[in-house]
Amino acid sequence: MWKSSPLHIVVGLLLCLLISSCGGHTTRVIDTSETRELKGWQKPYEVDGRRYQPLRDHQNFSQQGVASWYGKKFHGRLTSNGETYNMYAMTAAHKTLPLGVEVRVTNKRNGRSAVVRVNDRGPFVAGRIIDLSYAAAKKLGVVEQGTAPVELIALGYPRQQGGKHRYVGPVDYDAGSFAIQVGAFSDAANADRLAGRLRPRFGRAEVHPGQSRGRSFFRVRVGDFRSLHAAEAAKAKLRNQGYPGAFVVAFD
Repeated sequence: MWKSSPLHIVVGLLLCLLISSCGGHTTRVIDTSETRELKGWQKPYEVDGRRYQPLRDHQNFSQQGVASWYGKKFHGRLTSNGETYNMYAMTAAHKTLPLGVEVRVTNKRNGRSAVVRVNDRGPFVAGRIIDLSYAAAKKLGVVEQGTAPVELIALGYPRQQGGKHRYVGPVDYDAGSFAIQVGAFSDAANADRLAGRLRPRFGRAEVHPGQSRGRSFFRVRVGDFRSLHAAEAAKAKLRNQGYPGAFVVAFD
């Protein structure tokens, strides 16, 4: 029998940015111009009025507190990163650690340790820092008691290299391909005119068509930046020059 009531914010909820009640909790994903291009589970969010800011980096992360576990009630449901929760896999829910990171959990009562992969958000119960899958809780000796004092140490992202299990660091969030969205128009001609004005300045200005609720719109994006830092600097200048809604977009 499961012993806690974690919030499981599924991908659809995060991407649609809806407010709903999930497992008895009121949730809201916080979407701003600075965060709208992040994946849903990377964005800040609120649960019952309390804000949580997901970490972008797991390095040097350690934590002590109470672990709980969840099992049959959530078995087969979606987790926050879109996977299907499997109570027999070595996974866990954490409020802020990057999803995909593996964590060593040590039960301070009996000294048992296990490595789990964070693929969900929670638990949102006062005093608890991690929600273990049934399998992880079983290995750590937490199932019968329901909770246990634990220590967490973040290890990194698992990779198989040369037949061995290794850990790598986080993605370099500054490196990549970025542009600045300056505006969006219902009239393609207006978008084309703005792109034409900005093209000489940035060297690249494109109009990207889209659809929303059955209506067409045309986004104007400028620049071809190879670092987030450079894109953010250009965005700040554009905002000061009469484009207050400008924001950075990232491309895979």
